[in-house]
Amino acid sequence: MANIVGIDLGTTFSALARLNAIGRPEIVPNADGERLTPSAIFFDEDNSDIIRVGVEAINSRHLNAQRSVRWIKRQMGDMDYRMNVDGKDWTPVELSGLILKKLKQDCSAEQGEIRDAVISVPAHFDEVRRKATMDAGIASGLNVIGIINEPVAAALYYATTREVSGKVLVYDLGGGTFDVTIMDVKGHQMDIVCSQGDHALGGIDFDRTILEMLEQNYRDKFDSELIGSDEDRAKYEDEAEDVKKVLSRRPSAKKMLYGPAGSMRVEVTRETFEKAISSFMARTDILVEVALEEAGIEPSGIDTVLLVGGSTRIPLVRERLEKMFGFAPQSKVNVDECVALGAALHAGLTMLREKPDAVPAGIAGGLKDINLTDVCNHSYGTICAPVDKETGRRVIENRIILKKNTPLPCEASQTFYTVSKGQTRLEGTITQGEDTAVEYVNKIATHKLELPPDRPAQCPIKVTYSYDVNQRMHCKFQDMESGRALEVDLCLDKDGKTSQNDAEQDSEKLESSEVL
Repeated sequence: MANIVGIDLGTTFSALARLNAIGRPEIVPNADGERLTPSAIFFDEDNSDIIRVGVEAINSRHLNAQRSVRWIKRQMGDMDYRMNVDGKDWTPVELSGLILKKLKQDCSAEQGEIRDAVISVPAHFDEVRRKATMDAGIASGLNVIGIINEPVAAALYYATTREVSGKVLVYDLGGGTFDVTIMDVKGHQMDIVCSQGDHALGGIDFDRTILEMLEQNYRDKFDSELIGSDEDRAKYEDEAEDVKKVLSRRPSAKKMLYGPAGSMRVEVTRETFEKAISSFMARTDILVEVALEEAGIEPSGIDTVLLVGGSTRIPLVRERLEKMFGFAPQSKVNVDECVALGAALHAGLTMLREKPDAVPAGIAGGLKDINLTDVCNHSYGTICAPVDKETGRRVIENRIILKKNTPLPCEASQTFYTVSKGQTRLEGTITQGEDTAVEYVNKIATHKLELPPDRPAQCPIKVTYSYDVNQRMHCKFQDMESGRALEVDLCLDKDGKTSQNDAEQDSEKLESSEVL
């Protein structure tokens, strides 16, 4: 039986789940027998062709931090980020591809070939980061049949394994990102209402806050710095993460600090920690409030709050949510695994829709009653130059074509007009954002369309954007008179330009590397 899998490509940990013979998702352990694989990479010192991913990479950071990578998800979509090892540059797409290759390789050894996969992304990832994630999957040798938002994947798993109904708010606080999604759930019918989030807010920030506290304690006692090297920093980053986990279970945590001026014992209390991260928690509160306002719902209108992500184990998270909504949030499933499990369900639904003959009867039967409707998480538009009615002058503005929270799949068109007589080129820019001001939106792709010569101004150009249920976007700029068209499927290369071949080149690079 062909494997149908979902992957949670996380900031701190990643996981792979597959659908069993009756359509139920199951986590597949890695080669070490662990259900979660640390999203860490270490380039072997003795053989540069060997790359270690997972627990061994975490431990190796303390020996040579310059050859290690953690939290690469934070860099997804950053076209300027490069890690140079042994004279070879590695991009975030390639590094993420190594993590995916490790998951694919380990799970294939146990379950047979793994090819078709859905990969999860934070709900508030922009188009650049989404496509970078898809490219990482392709580079690892996967056939990426779709992308699913992490809170949506988690809610999909919750709703198919537990009694969940009504207005549901999914609070997803992971290692590096935060999302809040509101959805309507009626049995196995799930309709997304809206999402908000921050792709740079999560457990890493809490760890760094604790590390700063440890450094300050050492500084206060010895008037000396605790950390003197990258290896020291790697060691104490892990110590800080351990303190955070202890504080989720106990009111205080103790550690020994061994610095150049001497050693000392330090104690961090839960109360001190909660005060230190209060600004981060305030940001999550604001995003929850924005999502509620966007959905037109008061806190009293939410029936259930579902917790997702390891950082929701922090007691303060639960306390603040209970205070806001008047009832305790739910975490009746494993908050670290539910995204991968939900992504596997979504992979099955995608295969049923696109290749039903390839789905075994048992899996099809297990998925037949599930129905999910997602929405656009951003608005998409283009830059135009209309005439201002008051001044009579042209102004440059962003015109939204696909509105945020439009149910998927969707398609929308608008007609624009050439600006000048004899205009022979059209610059088609695809934007992402909610503002009409050009400086406040992201320009995610720009291409040029050659136009026929010797024409008057005001020739119509039809712009059509479509967005499918697998988070894939297609844009078309068409000159209505000549029929010439510019069509763009958003796949970004290292320079931020659209490309169909870049992921294939990355795949060749990853194939030559031995991942252990």
